[in-house]
Amino acid sequence: MYRIGFDVGGTFTDFTLHDVASGALHHFKVPTSPADPSEGIADGLNALLSRHGIAPQEISFAGHGTTIATNMVIERRGVRTGLITTQGFRDVLEIGRQTRPHLYDYTVRTPPPLVPRAYRLEVRERLDAAGAVLHPLDEATVAEAADALGRNGVQAVAICFLHAYLDGTHEQRAAEIVRSRLPGVYVSTSFDILPEFREYERFSTTVINATIGPRMADYLARLLDRLAGLGMTAPPHTIHSNGGLMSVETVRRYPVRTCLSGPAAGVVGAAQVAREAGFPDAITFDVGGTSTDVSLVENGVPAFATSRLIAGHPVRTPMVDVHVIGAGGGSVAWLDDAGALKVGPRSAGADPGPAAYGLGGSEPTLTDANIVLCRLNPETLLGGRMQMDAMAARDVIAASVADPLSLPTEQAALGIIRIAVSNMSRAIRAVSTERGYDVGQFVLLPYGGAGPLHAASVAMECGIRRVLVPLQPGTLCARGILLSDVSLDLVRSEILEASADTWPRMVAHFATMAEQGSAWLEGERIDTPSCRFDASIDARYKGQNHEVQVRLPSPTSDLGVFLSCFADAHRREYGYDIPGHAVEAVNCRLKAVGLVERPAIRFAGPVRPPAPKASRTVHFDEGWIDTAIMDRDDLPVGTRLSGPLIIEEMSATTLVPPGWSLTVDPSGNLLLESAP
Repeated sequence: MYRIGFDVGGTFTDFTLHDVASGALHHFKVPTSPADPSEGIADGLNALLSRHGIAPQEISFAGHGTTIATNMVIERRGVRTGLITTQGFRDVLEIGRQTRPHLYDYTVRTPPPLVPRAYRLEVRERLDAAGAVLHPLDEATVAEAADALGRNGVQAVAICFLHAYLDGTHEQRAAEIVRSRLPGVYVSTSFDILPEFREYERFSTTVINATIGPRMADYLARLLDRLAGLGMTAPPHTIHSNGGLMSVETVRRYPVRTCLSGPAAGVVGAAQVAREAGFPDAITFDVGGTSTDVSLVENGVPAFATSRLIAGHPVRTPMVDVHVIGAGGGSVAWLDDAGALKVGPRSAGADPGPAAYGLGGSEPTLTDANIVLCRLNPETLLGGRMQMDAMAARDVIAASVADPLSLPTEQAALGIIRIAVSNMSRAIRAVSTERGYDVGQFVLLPYGGAGPLHAASVAMECGIRRVLVPLQPGTLCARGILLSDVSLDLVRSEILEASADTWPRMVAHFATMAEQGSAWLEGERIDTPSCRFDASIDARYKGQNHEVQVRLPSPTSDLGVFLSCFADAHRREYGYDIPGHAVEAVNCRLKAVGLVERPAIRFAGPVRPPAPKASRTVHFDEGWIDTAIMDRDDLPVGTRLSGPLIIEEMSATTLVPPGWSLTVDPSGNLLLESAP
């Protein structure tokens, strides 16, 4: 039997196939089909299975990473959506937090709400801050609002009532009325999507879920049809933002939880690779076609966050803490009004792609610059299945950058790379140095098609001395899916001072969520012995406005354990704690985890001594240097080489500059180290 993971990126769709019997991994990439990503998935699966002579029915597990949800929010391609809310709170989405991202820049504008004011309607109902009913739900006003939205052709409705996180009864009844009057309309309630304190974030997350829900459901239906057409019988799971897997049915209900799907899979895979290689502290560095995603892994555990902005809209859901910037292989180089060279954030993507792709791209990109400097071989992309036009890359950089700046074409290309590297380095410092970490103690783990190509340069700029390049780094996100467990995050929000009197109430919240999580895992066909529940509490000192997340050893931990863990977490976050000061709990969180059996992965490298397959003159920072070109499949375990070198494989190219050494570890990873 076989297990397969596939991840849809902005430029390429990646596949990793695991032969359970032998432990071998097989990797594959195809260009993403932006109009319908399921088409590219089906084409890639068909080609991969045919290449290895595997029948679709032999696939026992299929995992899926996607950027569909994120792209719909960024591009505002969701469906027409209505909002039904408590009287007086129609404009919560418009008012927001009243914070300015740039205090003195008056040209910055917040994005318009995803629901226009005309489609935000009020109804009569009200709970107080303790969850008691002040005004019962006026069902007639809900029916009137539903009818009004129906006349305006909405395809989705978000229902968000004040203090509904404490009691969802009113929202649930309102949803029943809306569904009865607007059959076929997608409905999301905030109590179901995010039963948390703070209405702006709760409203925004629920609205995003509703806005993208119908089109995500359409995409999933197309994907299922295509997989069935291939003859695959394994139901696909989708990785969500917290690095776990969900069934198609759960994704249809909670599409907002997939907003960081692909990047989360990459971090999960990178953390596992780093741990197995003996590096529990790592900075993950994913450079794809459109973006660079970086994250920090400490003691083998990725950093997590509970919220982030997507296109200016807050999304609150547990997620791997990934810092994203617009810097990838397809990032466009351009001159601003003052004639200064910039790289990104706009990308040429998969269509038309870099000029070298020969698909109509007419702007210079980072990929074109690497081809001009001979760091990339235009004949080896995707193992030779995709040819690139080196002359087109040179011509577009000359015309758009070199000539306007009166520079030689090679210097213009080097400038493009240096600016991109500087942008990537700032992203790494944002998750490490700026948070008090010594990056010199971390290993940089690059992946994505362009990560290993720029890793050494980024490491030098950041002060990192070791780089660990995994096998087939261009498909690590797909591999990470195979390393993920099934999971669902649950939350209950109630602000309580932590004391002997209130602690039983918090334990009761965990018990209720454990029942819900167990029922969900049972629906996901997970056996009870394979279940695990991870508990945490968002807490703060009384008088503070923001919380730290406190992980508990067990959902049944006692008050003393919680207070001790809170003090440790507060010191780690802020550098101090306040013994004896009252502590408030805000959110109780429970992660229901279904452990997925993962057969061992085995690396079987060559036994013959390594030998270059070719050599060429490559432009490094020092200038043009004759450089040995190695095929990664020809490097046995224990190989030790010195730069300059270029290591080529199907999914990526690794650049080893002068002054750096390379060692192949027992798992087949490349360990690059700079000279002292």
